[in-house]
Amino acid sequence: MFKAPRGTQDILPEDQNHWRVVEAKATEVCRLFQYKRIDTPIFEQTELFLRGVGEGTDIVEKQMYTFEDRGGDRITLRPEGTAPICRAYIEHGMHNQPQPVRLYYTGPIFRYERPQKGRMRQHHQFGVEAIGSSDPVFDAQVIDLAWRFYRSLGLKGLTLQLNSIGCSDCRPDYLAALGYYYSDHVNNLCPDCSMRRLRSPLRLLDCKNASCQDTVTGAPRILDYLCQPCGSHFEELKGYLDKRRIGYELNPYLVRGLDYYTRTVFEIQPAEVRGQSAIGGGGRYDNLIEQLGGRPTPAVGFATGLERIIMNLQNQGIRSEDVWVGRKVFVVYADEAGKREVLAIAATLQDNNISATFTSGDYSLKSQMRQAGSSGSPWVIVVGQDEVSKDSVVLRNMAKGTQEETSLGNAIKQIGRQRPSDWPVDR
Repeated sequence: MFKAPRGTQDILPEDQNHWRVVEAKATEVCRLFQYKRIDTPIFEQTELFLRGVGEGTDIVEKQMYTFEDRGGDRITLRPEGTAPICRAYIEHGMHNQPQPVRLYYTGPIFRYERPQKGRMRQHHQFGVEAIGSSDPVFDAQVIDLAWRFYRSLGLKGLTLQLNSIGCSDCRPDYLAALGYYYSDHVNNLCPDCSMRRLRSPLRLLDCKNASCQDTVTGAPRILDYLCQPCGSHFEELKGYLDKRRIGYELNPYLVRGLDYYTRTVFEIQPAEVRGQSAIGGGGRYDNLIEQLGGRPTPAVGFATGLERIIMNLQNQGIRSEDVWVGRKVFVVYADEAGKREVLAIAATLQDNNISATFTSGDYSLKSQMRQAGSSGSPWVIVVGQDEVSKDSVVLRNMAKGTQEETSLGNAIKQIGRQRPSDWPVDR
């Protein structure tokens, strides 16, 4: 009698409702933030993950499904989603598009692990990537998107764990201090950590072994070793999260399990199973695209396991209902005072089921308006020092070419009175 392979499962008709709702919510929140769908192959060249994920990681050393195809090429079933997205970004010249390029994906992931509840050898991920900007406003937006996604499903009791792991300038000093600390604790390490200490010392902080966790709690804090640019980046990120009223816990020992992360890392943990695993997480990976052969390109992203989401929905007795969204808005700034407000304005629009996006960086108002025109948004909101001082915005109707100064609340009412357009199905 044949059975599903160990670590896989059949999704039966009676289980499909949760899956369809979660997938619909993922699509909906990405439309709110104007992220576009991308699908990559289910397998890639093995070298992509060796170079991108890191040869010292558990994923590469223990968990990848790798084989030689009939043409003699080494092929690996996709063990994570970010490296294939970056490969597609390079291959298709997406650096020529307005930056950052905002992408999302859903699909199966394959890792050879010991199967347990919420951890399957074939599981499914939803993820987003914002590629092409080093501005911490996009770290905040990715976290905001993730937080809003979980909130839209009705999940409660979630905790955002936040850290910065620095960059190539400040991390060496930290790794030296970490190595010195662990030299006095060699006898307390599990066999895996004994190898990590020599090959990938930052991974020591990621060990889930109980005996190693006792040692981790006394290790040096990487936040104490950040260089000035990394420290400023982290402070700006926290400022954006505070402004959005997204609570977080600083976790100086959070590093994630992939070598490509730089600066921001975060995890979102459910209260019921915090000791087991995170429900989702991500961070910044400013060097990955260059490592894969592209030009230097900063990026930040997030991924979450659908099986773990569904497990938590069931644990909390939640039955989600599908909701749809209405209009699209592009928010632009006229000066530095306006730039500081675009994230909050976009978030307020999204809170009212209005799809909103913006750009960031040293762009002129004229350049931003060109991006707004090419985005297809029927509405543009402009904010600058004058509007900030009067607690107002300029609302522009792109189709009619008219604009007026009004309060954000009135702008929301005007946009909301429009009949929602029929959204095309993303593929």
